Amino acid sequence: MKESGSNKPDCAIYVDMGTTNTRVWLARGAKVLSRENAAVGVRNTARESSTATIRAALRDLIRAVRQTPQRDRDCVPLRIVAAGMITSAQGLAEVPHVPAPAGLEEIARNAKNCSFSDVTELPVLLVPGVRSGPLRCDRDTASQCDVMRGEEALCLGLVAQKRVRGAATVLSLGSHWKTIQLDEQARIAGTVTSMSGELIQAAQTETILASAVPHRRAAALDRGWAEAGMGEQRRSGLSRALFCVRLLEQRSESTAEERLAFMVGAFIGADLDAMTASGMLRADRPLFIAGTLAETWRLALGKNWSAAVVLSDQEAESAFLAGLRAVAAACSVG
Repeated sequence: MKESGSNKPDCAIYVDMGTTNTRVWLARGAKVLSRENAAVGVRNTARESSTATIRAALRDLIRAVRQTPQRDRDCVPLRIVAAGMITSAQGLAEVPHVPAPAGLEEIARNAKNCSFSDVTELPVLLVPGVRSGPLRCDRDTASQCDVMRGEEALCLGLVAQKRVRGAATVLSLGSHWKTIQLDEQARIAGTVTSMSGELIQAAQTETILASAVPHRRAAALDRGWAEAGMGEQRRSGLSRALFCVRLLEQRSESTAEERLAFMVGAFIGADLDAMTASGMLRADRPLFIAGTLAETWRLALGKNWSAAVVLSDQEAESAFLAGLRAVAAACSVG
């Protein structure tokens, strides 16, 4: 899309609100002019039974990206395009999930134009998430269902950038870890979610292991210690493997960083084995991995996954924004 009377692409603000973090960008076309983030997400709504915190944070972030010094001084945003948990019941407005299989056409058709005058004067386009499995479930069928909000933009962006051209798998490692399958038409066909990202943070800060490991977000990890954690999880289960971190603190010469690698390895081993057994992770399909622990996951996959692509933070950001632009463009055409 072009601005009226200009050869320049549209200027817009993009939002990704997650469980624990919110990111906001000001961009003209694919060029990011400024970016801001805050450690605020819908977990705040769940804790406080109010959206006041996320509304205030979003208002401040939007103001900040618009005020950040930039070279493109005439970039006046026309709209906001938002995805992620902002479209959940704990966000600003709930937008129903689109049933899988879902591609750009289905997602754009179900996007919702909204107005939030207490947050911004700009119109806001909310991009829906995707659900797989039956609409309703019970205790026996819950494992057949899954939902996601935000990762659909990453998948759509990889398709728009022609990095994905057919069947593939995307592994997104955020507060929640999601294994996403794309079908031969590069549509989102299904997903499986675990809470491992959030549980790692909880184990680091809210359990007896808090004194044994750093409280920072896990990033580059010692490969040998991560593999040891995976092995212990396979021998004795996740809960026992986690207690071994406590034993390592008391009775070994290990460092806090090594113990963190062991702990994270236990979580990776549990999810990797489950996803492989279910068929969600398949070595015969292209695999794209995005998130803080992407490189550690690639190493854990082993030589059978030598073609796995680890997306840098910049590449993942670029794909996410490309997905939002694709939805906005499709809505404008429609």
